[in-house]
This record gives sequence, C-alpha cells and structure tokens, in this order.
Amino acid sequence: MRNALFDAMGEVPVNLSRRRFMLSSAGVAAGAFVLGIAVPQRTARADATKLRGTKVPAFLEIRPDSTVRLQSPFVEGGQGTFTAMAQIVGEELDADPATFVVENAPPGDEYVVMDNGMRITGGSMSIRNGYPAMRRLGALAREMLLQAAARQFDVPVEELTTQPGRVIHKPSERSIAYGDLAHAAMSLPVPDPATVRLKEPGQFRWIGAPVPRVDVHDKSTGKVVYTVDVSVDDMLHAAVQHAPRLGMIIQTVRNEDQVRAMKGVHSIHRLPGVFAVVAERWWDAKRAAEAALIDWQEPGADTTMRVMPADFSTEAFRKDLADARGSGEDAETRGDVTRGLKNAHTVVEATYSSQYVNHAQLEPPSALARFSPDSTLEVWVPNQAPDMFRADIAKRTGLPVEKVVIHSQMLGGFFGRHFLYETASPYPQAITLAKETGRPIKLIWSREEEFLRDTLRPMAAVRFRGGLDENGIPVVLEAVSATEGPTEGLNNKRGDKLDDSALEGLTGKSYDIPDRRIAQHFIKSPVMLGYWRSVGNSMNDFLYETFLDELADKGNQDPYELRLRLLRDNKRLTTLLKELADLSGGWKRGPFTAADGSRRARGIGMASPFGSEAAAIAEVSLENGRVRVHEVWEAIDPGKVVNPAIVEAQVNGAIALGLSQVLLEETVYENGMPRARNYDGYPILALNQMPRVHVKIVESGEKMGGVGEPPLPAIPPAVANAVSTLTGRRIRSMPLSRHDFAS
Repeated sequence: MRNALFDAMGEVPVNLSRRRFMLSSAGVAAGAFVLGIAVPQRTARADATKLRGTKVPAFLEIRPDSTVRLQSPFVEGGQGTFTAMAQIVGEELDADPATFVVENAPPGDEYVVMDNGMRITGGSMSIRNGYPAMRRLGALAREMLLQAAARQFDVPVEELTTQPGRVIHKPSERSIAYGDLAHAAMSLPVPDPATVRLKEPGQFRWIGAPVPRVDVHDKSTGKVVYTVDVSVDDMLHAAVQHAPRLGMIIQTVRNEDQVRAMKGVHSIHRLPGVFAVVAERWWDAKRAAEAALIDWQEPGADTTMRVMPADFSTEAFRKDLADARGSGEDAETRGDVTRGLKNAHTVVEATYSSQYVNHAQLEPPSALARFSPDSTLEVWVPNQAPDMFRADIAKRTGLPVEKVVIHSQMLGGFFGRHFLYETASPYPQAITLAKETGRPIKLIWSREEEFLRDTLRPMAAVRFRGGLDENGIPVVLEAVSATEGPTEGLNNKRGDKLDDSALEGLTGKSYDIPDRRIAQHFIKSPVMLGYWRSVGNSMNDFLYETFLDELADKGNQDPYELRLRLLRDNKRLTTLLKELADLSGGWKRGPFTAADGSRRARGIGMASPFGSEAAAIAEVSLENGRVRVHEVWEAIDPGKVVNPAIVEAQVNGAIALGLSQVLLEETVYENGMPRARNYDGYPILALNQMPRVHVKIVESGEKMGGVGEPPLPAIPPAVANAVSTLTGRRIRSMPLSRHDFAS
C-alpha cells in the first residue's frame, strides 16, 4: 500500500466520458438534483475549479424525497467508510447521514480526491485524505441549494440558512425541502470553492458523533450484494483446478472425456497453469474441475512466469534468512552505531523472525465478466482500486478503456487482499472464459484454490544489536532485516530505492536512542508476496518492540517505565502511554495471581503506523501449555475522529487479527506447496479465544491519521512480551503456537 505500488497510476487511462457514465447510472430519480446528469454538457460547471472533489455532478444526487445518493470515491468493505463519508458530506451539506444512500463510485478522474493523485482504498488513507475534499463537496452543494431557494423565494441568499434537509427563510417563516429544490438547483453552476465557508468544529452536528452505520440495515437483512452474489442473464459458472506449484503447466488431462461428459458441464478450458470447467451451475463446475486427473509439468526455459521451486520449504527459508550475513542498505540512521556499540557498557545481540501469513478472508475470490455486442466488457470484481483494475483490464484485453466497465461491489473485508495480484485473483481467468464461451462467466475459487494462490505477507529475520549504558538504558540500536518487501515482490525485482513497506515499524520509531541504524538485506522470496493489514508494521513492530523488552530486561528496567523515559520529550506519545496505563487500572507487569487463581502477566507494545499512534497492554496466562489472552487494553490517537463508534469497532477488529497472527497464523510450505488448503490446516482466532477488549480514543488534535490498520501492530508484541514475562523465556518469533510452554 505504498507509493511504489502505484507508480503505474500515471499510466491509468482516465478518458471515460462523464456523460457516458452518468447516462448509464442506475437509480436516478426524475427531477433529482444531480448536477450534470440531466444537463451533461455544462462544461463551465464541471470545470469550475481544479481542486479535487469539487465536481459535484459526479458525486451527489438529491432525490425528490430529500434522500441523498452519494458516490463514494473510497470502497466500503466493512471498515465504515460509507458512514464516515455520509457524515463528512452531510455535515457541510446540512443533511442527516441517515438520509444517505452511499455507493461505490465507478472509475473516473472526477472521483480522485486525494492530493497525491491516487485513488485507492488502503493504507488507512480514505477518511484522513478524503476529509478536506468531501467537506468542500458538501459545502458547495449546500450553496447551490441556497441559491436555488433564493430565486424561488425572491430573497437575498444572505437571508437564508439551512436545517437538516431544508432551506429556511426566517423573516417570512418559509422553508422548502431539498428534494423540492432539485429541479431548480440542477440548472445552477457549481460555485467557486473560495466563496464557500466550512463549519468550525464547534458547529459540528455529526462529525465526531457515534452516528449509526448507514449500511447496517442492508447487511443485517441480507440485502447487500457482494460480487459472489451477482448474476446476469445467460450467465454460466466456472471453477478451476490450479497447478500445485505456481509456474507449472498442463501436460495431459488423463480423464478429459469423462470430465467433459459430467453432469451440467458446458465446456472445459486449458489456461496457463489452470484447468477450468464451465457449467450451468457452480457446484457442477467445481465437482468436474476437482475430478480432473492432470499431469502437470515444469515450464520451458523460456517461460516469463514466476516459478515456485519444487524443493522450497518455509523452514529452510527461515533458516536461510536467519543465517544471512551482510550489512544491508541503510533505511534510517542517526548518530554512529559502530562507535555506540564499541562504547556501550553492555551489548545485546539477538535474531527475531516473522512468518508468512495468508489473507484468509472469508469472502471467496470471485469475478464476473460479460462481453456485450458493442464489444464493451463489464467486469464485477472485488477491488480496492477501480481505476487501476480498469487500466489493467484494458491493457490485457486490448480494448479501449472506455469499453471497460468496472462494477465495484461492497467487499467482504479488505486486509490488503484486493489489489492487482494477477496470479491471486480470478478476474483474468473469468475474462478469458467469457471470451472463449461467448457467454457471461461467473468464476468462484473454492477455498482450496484460494489458499493455493493467495499472496502472502513477507517473512523476515532481523538481526538486532543493542547497546546499554551503565544504567541499563538503551543508547544504541541496530536492526538489519533479511527480507523482501511486498512492493518488491509484486514488481518481481529490487527497485531503485528501498521498499518502505519492508521496514516500516523498524523505521519511524520515536524512542530517543542516540545511535541507531535500520537497514535491509534484500533476499528474494520464492512465494508471491502481497500487502497484509498494516503491511510492514504488522510484523516489524513485533520484532522491534519485543527486542526493546529484551533490552529492558538486560538493563533491569521496567518496560513501561523505560518507554516513558525514551519518550519523555514526546508529549503526544507520553500522554498516550499514560492514558493506556490508566485504562488498564495501572501498569502491573507481573507475574501475579488473578482472582480465578491463574498465574498471569502483562506485556506492552507500541506502534506509529499510517499517521496514528497506538499502544496496547495484553494480560495472558498459560492453559495446558498454550497461551490464553484474557484482557487487551488499547489506546489509539488518530489525531482527530469522525465517528468514535467506528473507531472502536475498527480497534476491536484489528485486535482480533493481531491476536490471530501472533497466536496461530502461519503459512507453511513443503515441497513448493502450501501445507494448508483450508481453515482446518490454517487455524484463525476462534470466538472462544477472543479476550475482553477495552478501548480508549485519545484525540490529540494532531493531523488526522488512519484507523483501520494502526491498532493491529501493537498487539503481537504486547502478547509476546507478556508471555516472556510469565515464562522467563524470551519470545523471538511468531506464531506462539510454534512454542510449547508446558515445561
């Protein structure tokens, strides 16, 4: 989720006409206030400003009943973006978020609202980077309604104000609903953004409030349509059997005739590294694809595909990373590490490691592709970047970009799973099958195929060296990570500069350690890599924060007090730590005996990802040699908050995923193949393993940061540090299920 992934954004075609999209949009009510839909050629309105997010016609429709349809530039996948967008726009528009119907916007340059020119939903960027533009959008639309009402009432616009959903003229005690102004407002130009004033925070009605989610009713009643639910006329279903190792190709299908004759089978297809079956029903396609007896062979020497070695194992690779030597390439330096280590009173050396993990999201990968008689290609595909997907599909099919229509459904979770992973997404296969059959094709990967082809979070081994002064305080720290970053992995090469996502969480720490050096020793991974929730921070904060506790132990320092000392000049983080301690009832490391008689300990961890600050304390015990997490306290400072209820929900979800990876999750390869092909071999956190969670939101007033990913990285080190305290054994790797604590 870093800029390197989006270098190709400059190549994304953006010439889809607004008129073509608007005229094809569904659900436009007669008389609705949709600037530019009914009168699409009003160029002056569309080009009123070069500021992003000011093309009101692209975003807003106010219907006759005064409900508001908002095209969100950011995709909803359970994180609450639709609700936050409704709050932000509604605040300046003066429209209750409960009256909003929010949808994913289609591709198009008019929906790029972030100043960096990207349009993605990831990196916890949506609210913090879309906030200014979406406030401005609401204010512009409100001004247009005021102007329309001024003409209708024949009064100066200065005499008008608004209440939720209505324009008010107090002198005459007249008012009019937004919906009744739609026709008149539609003919007005978009005002100059410099002429509209935004509210002061003290005037906020909805921003900062725990507004109920706008999508909760449809989700709880089963009305939400995910990609896997979509159907179109004349559609066929498809299922696949992938090669057991990436890069292999079909040699022979020994029972091809029998498969072709199975119930419901329409056709069979050989794609690169894939055997596909098309049928009238997906279950028939799945059974036939699984029944195929295929002899796979290695590709030729001239292959351009990435090939998984037949002898690859994660255990051997883990050892290779740990044994790798080399000074690496500097990513962050301060002072003189060599001199600092030489002069240190005590030097501590240790190697810590992280594991590969799957995304393992519950929504199965799916895609639907349909070619129309006019050569238009429609694709329904879960995605976090619709413009990038459209550009990719145009490139791979040779179609003009205006002939490619992307339908972005609501996602069943993000986790970094829905980016452009060619070998880990079914949309290229669905497009090929639709072209070969001449029928719309909906392709769903079974859980087994998903585990086989998922991209993984990188594995890393970090060699730490730390130096303590005579008082046991860290004065030098060096970390050299042997790894490949996800962006490097996606590009299948080492870039011209370091991949930030490989080292974030090692870099960017605020502890006042005079001499420090963070570096990467690049070692290419045989597996396909991808982004995982909180990206590099998800593993690197575990590595750094657990080593920091090891330094504290070596220096006879309390880990909480040591962090306070190292952050003494950082008011924001000092406040956060103290708020966390108060939330937990006061810092108590342990070991201690709990009320139920169990022996417990607490650990702490901190992280600074995606513009926010987070700190967590975990309380653990051991049950039959396994770790049990009883309580988690987390304090998060995202600077400013739009919806505290959504923030708290996000923290809870991030804690669950953080616990899942530190306790259980690990992708293991043997003989070039993943050992797990479903959840029976890849356990994730179960409901009865979820601890009690306590959340504190600290609004420092600093620049707004992210929320979806920042709460996760502090959890693994908090748990591991608690276990180390409880057992007296230093934990240097995840998951903890690899360790037996019975003895």
